[in-house]
Amino acid sequence: MAKAARMSVWLEGASAKAPRGRRSEQPSGLDRERITAATVRLLDAEGLARFSMRRLAGELGVTAMSVYWYVDTKDDLLELALDQAFGELEPGRTGSADADWRERLRELAGSYRALLVRHPWVSPLIGNYLNVGPRSLEFSAAVQQVVADTGLDAHAQRGALAAVFQFVYGYGTVEGHFRQRCADVGMTQDAYFLQAMSEFRSPPEMAQTFEHTESLVAEVEAGFSVEEFRDRDFQVALDLQIAGIEALVARAGQ
Repeated sequence: MAKAARMSVWLEGASAKAPRGRRSEQPSGLDRERITAATVRLLDAEGLARFSMRRLAGELGVTAMSVYWYVDTKDDLLELALDQAFGELEPGRTGSADADWRERLRELAGSYRALLVRHPWVSPLIGNYLNVGPRSLEFSAAVQQVVADTGLDAHAQRGALAAVFQFVYGYGTVEGHFRQRCADVGMTQDAYFLQAMSEFRSPPEMAQTFEHTESLVAEVEAGFSVEEFRDRDFQVALDLQIAGIEALVARAGQ
């Protein structure tokens, strides 16, 4: 019989596992919380592609084997870092339970977008792992409660969740990676955007496509920043998502 695939560090009790070996052999001053915090810092500073257990050990001033006293695999550690990042969302502090569901949904969507932009490494990890740590589940529960408060049936609630949060995931992922790309080449977002658009308009076959972005380029050239137009576009797109949910609610009430 084939061995069952390992699902998640959170489903196997590994998140609470005691360090291996005798206490006298444990690396001094090291624990899982410190290791996870250092992982988040390193991922923020250098990105997911450059992350390694050896690099992490160097950051902590220990050997790579010392880290394995506290985690079994690199995957386990990345899952722990992912959940720690989700802890920044603090859904319990997002709006009031008595607030309108639209307001609460906007706040949750906005905080999720900000997380994806702030930590570009989070989005690929969400796709690679189940993301069922306690902080992530707390955020999921808050989101599900807001959508449940619309009064839609269970099937429609799932569709509404997919519409809003798959949109936010995609938007925040692209935004975060663009921001990281600009930082990697040492350019501001505005300068990078204007240079890219300048080169984009040159080939004749691109001219017709570029016509639709002329007004946006003019705005950035006039001082309206890339971050500002991304904020504006996000709010408009989110309003459209919420309007769609409102339409479903109205239809269900007929």
